[in-house]
Amino acid sequence: MRKIFVLLAMAMMAVAVSAQGVYTKSVSKKELKTAAKWVKKGEWRNGFVAASPHESANLAEFCSQYQKNKAQWDAMFEWLAKTDLLAIPKGKHPIEGTGLVASVEDSENQELSKRQSESHYKHIDFQYVVKGTERFGIIEHETSKENCKYKPDVMHYDYDLSLARFYDSTPDRFFLFFPDDWHIAKVKTDKEDQAIRVVVFKLDYVE
Repeated sequence: MRKIFVLLAMAMMAVAVSAQGVYTKSVSKKELKTAAKWVKKGEWRNGFVAASPHESANLAEFCSQYQKNKAQWDAMFEWLAKTDLLAIPKGKHPIEGTGLVASVEDSENQELSKRQSESHYKHIDFQYVVKGTERFGIIEHETSKENCKYKPDVMHYDYDLSLARFYDSTPDRFFLFFPDDWHIAKVKTDKEDQAIRVVVFKLDYVE
């Protein structure tokens, strides 16, 4: 029970932060409470127990998108549960029986000035850092402006750095970026080692 309260508190904190600006899709407290309990119940895991959604994730969107596209989410979580994510070769790994592809990337974080903000209209970014520490940013909508033409499936933005929120990855959390989560990936952290291994999926966003 205590863990449910902790998860709810984290989710409510995210709502409070968003109240100071627009960072994600708006959801009601009732939707958030229902989604937090659903996440805690863990019916979505399909054997994957190594990590849970990061506190920045829009849990209501997670719950909704899972229900709308259960087969795809289940296939992803099953693959994550059954795969040695540290030993598998880097590269693209199609998930049999689905249109999903697991991108296993060995990369390095970069200075923020070298990283672009982005969003995706038709896909959800699932990012799970399995080695090292990656810093992610989420930018505020009302003060950001598109700075390019939409090219499937990505849009980039100019943004107010003072309003951006930054989070560092830990091995027990995965990040979810829905179309209304305008984000920055692979930002340099305060650590000496910037090498990372991250597993990325592009799941379909269902309207």
